[in-house]
Amino acid sequence: MLSDPYFPLSIIYQDEELVAINKPHGLLVHRSSIAADTDIFAVQLLRDQLGQKVYPVHRLDRKTAGVLLFALNDEMNSLMQQKFQEGEINKTYHAIVRGFTPDSGEIDYPLKREDGTIQQAFTSYKTLQRTEVPFAIGKHLTSRYSLVELTPTTGRMHQLRKHMAHIFHPIIGDRPHGCNKQNKYFKDNLDMTSMMLHAVSVEFVHPRNHNQLKLQCSYQPDFQNVLGELQFDVQDRLDFRL
Repeated sequence: MLSDPYFPLSIIYQDEELVAINKPHGLLVHRSSIAADTDIFAVQLLRDQLGQKVYPVHRLDRKTAGVLLFALNDEMNSLMQQKFQEGEINKTYHAIVRGFTPDSGEIDYPLKREDGTIQQAFTSYKTLQRTEVPFAIGKHLTSRYSLVELTPTTGRMHQLRKHMAHIFHPIIGDRPHGCNKQNKYFKDNLDMTSMMLHAVSVEFVHPRNHNQLKLQCSYQPDFQNVLGELQFDVQDRLDFRL
C-alpha cells in the first residue's frame, strides 16, 4: 500500500461523519466494469487510510481531479445523496480549454444518456485568464488557451466535457470529446496525458450541524505543471491554494 502512487490521499476536510479528499487525476472513485486495467480505487484507499468504511456521495470522472466527498456512515450517505439529487450542492470546477473563451456565458444544451434518454443540462462559465503560446499545432504558429471556471447546475455524465466541446472550446486532455491534434501535441511534447479539469470546491449546508461548508482544494501537480507550460499567471489569483 505504501508504494502506491496515490497513497496517502490528501484529506482536505474531516469530521465525525464526512471526509473530503483532493482526488488525483487518473484515480477511479470505485470499481467499474469499464475500467479493468486497475485494482486501485479511491474508496479502497481511503477506507484503508482511515481504517473504516466510507461511502462516496458523488462521483468524479477518473481523469478529473479535485474535491471528492465521502460519508462515514450510511445515514449521512443517504442525507448527502438527497442533497445532491435536490440540487442543494454547489460545485465549481476549473478547466484549461482550447482557444479564447468569451468573458462569461451559459451553456443550455441537453445531453443524451447511453439508453437514449434526453436530459436537460446547464452550465455557466467565466474566463479567469487567457494565454497565447508558441505551440505550432496545425496551420497556426501559436496556440491560444483559456483558464475557465465552470459551474454546473445539473449533474449529467461528462456534462462539462461535452458542453465545452459543444461550444468549440474542448478541455485539454479530454480524449473522447476533445481535440485530437491538441491532445497528441500535449502527449508527445509535454508528456501530459491527464485531463485538465479540476473540481476546486463543493459548497453545501452540513446536514447534521447546519453549518455552511465550502470545501476547497488546490490544483494537482499535473494541472499546475500545464498552467506553467502555457504561461498562465495564477499564483496570486487562487485564494484557496494550500
